[in-house]
Amino acid sequence: MQITPPIALTIAGSDSSAGAGIQADLKTFQHFGVHGLSALTCIVAETPLEVRSIEEISISGLQDQLKILLETYPVGAIKIGLLPSRSCAIAVEEILKNTTAPIVIDPVMISSTGTPLMDQEAANSYIERLLPRATVITPNIPEAEFILSEKITTKKDLEAAAEKISQKLQTSCLIKGGHLANQTELLDILWHQQQAHHFSHPATPLADQAKGLHGTGCTLSSAIAAGLAKKTPLETATQDAIELVQKLIKNAHSWQLGEQAVQGLGWHAH
Repeated sequence: MQITPPIALTIAGSDSSAGAGIQADLKTFQHFGVHGLSALTCIVAETPLEVRSIEEISISGLQDQLKILLETYPVGAIKIGLLPSRSCAIAVEEILKNTTAPIVIDPVMISSTGTPLMDQEAANSYIERLLPRATVITPNIPEAEFILSEKITTKKDLEAAAEKISQKLQTSCLIKGGHLANQTELLDILWHQQQAHHFSHPATPLADQAKGLHGTGCTLSSAIAAGLAKKTPLETATQDAIELVQKLIKNAHSWQLGEQAVQGLGWHAH
């Protein structure tokens, strides 16, 4: 008897260097034994060192991708990443408003190189219209600060911020603490069902020193989506996702481009 694997859908941009975006999501789905579907929102010409251009897919093209996939497949979970414009965010929200599948949103607003990936209008639509539809959102500290319009400077702030975002958007929230300075032990906090769940892990030397290592946020959120597609409880899916990202960072490979080292998550080890 043939066993049909669970299915997860990623709605995100294409990263030409294959470290983030759609490419990272599909690698992650495959790692967890989940069949991955993809709907492209934009094409990003980038490497780990530079975002050169972002070309948005037409709204009709994006919605056609979503409609045919949702009409055809029993989608078990949805991950949403880069939506480069207000119209793109609205188009995705319109298609997904009746879906019952759990939705994981990685609120991608700024690249690892510091390049803004959506304008203010798009970001506001993302927060007001799309984030409240999520089962869980996975902001890093700069993104959480943007959502709340307040600073996060300590580990104590993380839990308060996760709770505030959860209450504001009526969704679970995982805040990633990697942007806190001078930490030997990193802390990620999931606020779920009125309770904080703490996930601690050592700050690896590579994570501290690497310039150009990108795609960790995409991988984390798509790993959570893979877990939800397999009916794994959110707390367990989050733990599994964090453990995967830590393994990939520790096994990262690198290339030397002139005087700059470029790192990639260590998928070769799996």
